[in-house]
Amino acid sequence: MYNLARSLLFRFDPETSHGLALNALDALHRVGGVQRVYGKPVSDPVELMGLRFSNRVGLAAGLDKNADHLDALGALGFGFVEVGTVTPKAQPGNPKPRLFRLAGHDAIINRFGFNNKGVEHLVAQVKKRHYGGVVGINIGKNLTTSVESALDDYLLCLDAVHSVADYIAVNISSPNTPGLRTLQFGEQLDELLGPIRSRSQVLDAELGRKVPLLVKIAPDMSEEEVALVAGSIARNALDGVIATNTTVSREAVKSDPQSEEAGGLSGKPVFEASNRVIRLLRTQLPTLPIIGVGGIDSGEAASAKIAAGADLVQLYSGLIYQGPGLVKTCAEALKQQ
Repeated sequence: MYNLARSLLFRFDPETSHGLALNALDALHRVGGVQRVYGKPVSDPVELMGLRFSNRVGLAAGLDKNADHLDALGALGFGFVEVGTVTPKAQPGNPKPRLFRLAGHDAIINRFGFNNKGVEHLVAQVKKRHYGGVVGINIGKNLTTSVESALDDYLLCLDAVHSVADYIAVNISSPNTPGLRTLQFGEQLDELLGPIRSRSQVLDAELGRKVPLLVKIAPDMSEEEVALVAGSIARNALDGVIATNTTVSREAVKSDPQSEEAGGLSGKPVFEASNRVIRLLRTQLPTLPIIGVGGIDSGEAASAKIAAGADLVQLYSGLIYQGPGLVKTCAEALKQQ
């Protein structure tokens, strides 16, 4: 059935079809039809970071930036849903077109630029949720905030979302906000993560509940750079890492006429790059929880992420090409491990 829906959706430009698909899912959820179509969620509970995940398959940040579709997406059977990236103030993002399908490679290029309705809107939406699974919130900085002042934006978002999030992910790895990736290395990373960790501990004490703090990193790093990031993660006592964001490499898709579009590449071409970073992280941080994301389009691919060293996985581009049934396929595959 999804093949027919995809053929119709792919007749529209990617950003329009993205909105149509989410609105259709919302409509189906309102009449209680999501589980009738896609079945009951797979139960494969796991305890990690002090949280109970009903299964190990989550939704990556970026698909529901404002938490406007949280309940409908959760009904697809995800063990956890990550919303955002959210910034302190609403911003339109980059000019359109900014989303491109590389269908011959099961890949997507986006240069959205953290388009979102602002943190107040997202918090209000999360407060209204009925979805009972784990909800992560991915935070970033506004385009108009300089890299030197980025910490201020992250702290503003942290303060706003802390009481409604099950975990918080610090996004320092999007290629679509100028200068953001420079925060991943050396003293700059320590100067960012240290104060965020300190503030989160104060907020945890006030709330009487620990909200795990994670960081999302890029796949485009050398072994030495991964080691530097791992060292900062350990020094600042983060609770986990999300590996990885999109890639700026075009090596795997250079034959595609859209390969030169600016932005981050996701989907199947980033699968091995993500796994490489996961393996390196697992060597550097043997006990740290890792969420593996990048190029998962089958149960076998989800299992390979776990074999590389991930504890949980997240989907995004694979849903576009394979459909919502991928959630159950991956969850069942991981349950059988």
